[in-house]
Amino acid sequence: MTKAEAIAAISDKTGIDKASVSTTLEAFFVTVKDTLGEGEALYIRGFGSFINKKRAAKKARNISKKTTVTVPEHHVPSFKPSKEFVEMIKAKIK
Repeated sequence: MTKAEAIAAISDKTGIDKASVSTTLEAFFVTVKDTLGEGEALYIRGFGSFINKKRAAKKARNISKKTTVTVPEHHVPSFKPSKEFVEMIKAKIK
């Protein structure tokens, strides 16, 4: 499903016009990005958590130059679904 299809589906289910749904969805995405960018996590009860996972510094190989490079410690955005969300998906897929 694309973002446009998601907007259309939400609009159909709620009766809200697509422009308002699009604005709201974009605001949600900006909120998630800003929150994670500040180093904080975003918890949505019954849905899941948007968190930053810390990746430790490590040594990696640049195969084309045959050299070793050090990859510094960094954070990667991640989503962890809630138990309720996982159970709902498992029940629907069976």
